Amino acid sequence: MFGAWAAHADVKRGPVTNLPLPRYVSMKAAEGNVRRGPSLTHRIDWVFKRRGMPLQVTAEYGNWRRVQDRDGAGGWVHYALLSGVRTVLIESEMLPVYARPDPTSPVNAHFESGVVARLGTCSLDWCRITAGGYRGWTLKSNLWGVDPSEIRE
Repeated sequence: MFGAWAAHADVKRGPVTNLPLPRYVSMKAAEGNVRRGPSLTHRIDWVFKRRGMPLQVTAEYGNWRRVQDRDGAGGWVHYALLSGVRTVLIESEMLPVYARPDPTSPVNAHFESGVVARLGTCSLDWCRITAGGYRGWTLKSNLWGVDPSEIRE
């Protein structure tokens, strides 16, 4: 699962989970309060309102995770609102999704910018994604929520 990080012996790990930092997760809840600090006493700065949205965990403190979205907006979220299920955000307009990890293979679908897709297998350049009943392969460089060097089996 974390094959890309295993190659780096000096990877930073979270003090609570011992999982790599930074790492990607997704919103489990339909909405989640984003707080200025890691407790219920801290002010709510905004609310994430998109189930499945990919987020990057950058810090851990007790039951709280500091997360940020593609635009760098974020704060502290309770861990129960997050899921280890990996999703990605489509960053290109009308992104072709191919039948195989090959640009000459048939196109299964086109995904619009901003679509959240479930992340599957990734090679060095390609990832298998699924959204709206369609699945296929696309170039990793068109996705937010997966590291450029990350390999997923």
